[in-house]
Amino acid sequence: MKNLKLIIFSFIVLLIYSCNKNADNKHSSSTKVKEITYTTTVDKASEHENKNPNFPTTKGRISDIVKKKFEIQYTAEGDLNGDGLPDQVLVLRQKSDTLLSRTVLILLKNKNSTFKLDKISDILLPDEYNEAGFKKYDPEDIIIEKGMLKVNFYNPAPYGNLFFNFKYINNDLVLTYIETYNVGAGSWQSLYYEPLKGKFTQEVTNTMEEEMPAKTKTILVKKQKFLFENSSPDDIISKVYSENDVLDN
Repeated sequence: MKNLKLIIFSFIVLLIYSCNKNADNKHSSSTKVKEITYTTTVDKASEHENKNPNFPTTKGRISDIVKKKFEIQYTAEGDLNGDGLPDQVLVLRQKSDTLLSRTVLILLKNKNSTFKLDKISDILLPDEYNEAGFKKYDPEDIIIEKGMLKVNFYNPAPYGNLFFNFKYINNDLVLTYIETYNVGAGSWQSLYYEPLKGKFTQEVTNTMEEEMPAKTKTILVKKQKFLFENSSPDDIISKVYSENDVLDN
């Protein structure tokens, strides 16, 4: 009889232990599922993190993309990417301070008459005003012509003219040409730079002589690909000029 009671007691203890162990296993399994779900949610959120808070909307009408904090200073229209649809280039200034650097947007037209914000640059254009508050270039001309974005800034002195072009090559908007023209004491100087060809040309005209003879020097430099969103043409040509053996003015 004692043996029977001992067997029954042992069986009850074993049953209780088994139930507790199963409960622990279920709790552990449930905890792991929650951890995996949490990690996945965080990853998905980071994938959609907004990288440009000034332009959170990249598709839609122009009024959807350009927020009220900006004013549109210039607009250029034409087919940039070769799909037959009229794209737009916008030069924006902040309403709160129009002396701040300007932002340039490339808007590609969709077939449903909306736009896709394809490129953004805050460094493309030089400062609009100098330290004294005077406009550096006047006029400023921005157009789309034959599939190219052309920017032409005019000023006889002291800054001179600054012209540059960009063109879509595959999906990249690439710098293809820069030209500057400056008038100095006794000479005029023009610089021409084609980064994709690695060709840099300097032309100096001597205005002190009656016939105003000109000297030209062409230098082959490293071929480079400058993207719209990372390019300051004014700084680029200044660097090429300073790094090469050029003619004396």
